[in-house]
Amino acid sequence: MQLPILIWLIAGAAIHGFGGNGSAQDLERRADRLKPCPDSPNCVSSLSSDPRHAIAPITFSGSASQARQKLLEVIRSMPRGEVVLEEGLYLHVEFTSGVFRFVDDVEFFIDEKQGLIQARSASRVGYWDLGVNRKRIEEIRRKMVQETDP
Repeated sequence: MQLPILIWLIAGAAIHGFGGNGSAQDLERRADRLKPCPDSPNCVSSLSSDPRHAIAPITFSGSASQARQKLLEVIRSMPRGEVVLEEGLYLHVEFTSGVFRFVDDVEFFIDEKQGLIQARSASRVGYWDLGVNRKRIEEIRRKMVQETDP
């Protein structure tokens, strides 16, 4: 094996952690609450008060069902994303990284009264994510706005 490839493999394992990809069963959702972020910097949540993890919710206009449909279209347009649970106004999506096959859990709860989509994106394993989860939510936000622009 060439040295550069070995270095990338070791770096990827160190960033995400050694071991399996964990389980989605760790998600604890209840109505409009998403699981809090752990202390590690590999998670963002629109419900977090911790500045390291906080991210703004995604705004929408129209009905919750319209927002849900747009959100599903955006998610399905993204590579390596799979909707694993659709339950009313709650969505759970798994995104798998291209090289190391690490799984990130992304949750959404649509709050029709406030016109907000609460979001949480977190790596299942490891410590650092190099900002991947934050970038993902921002990309979804950007695509949601593009979908609604005339």
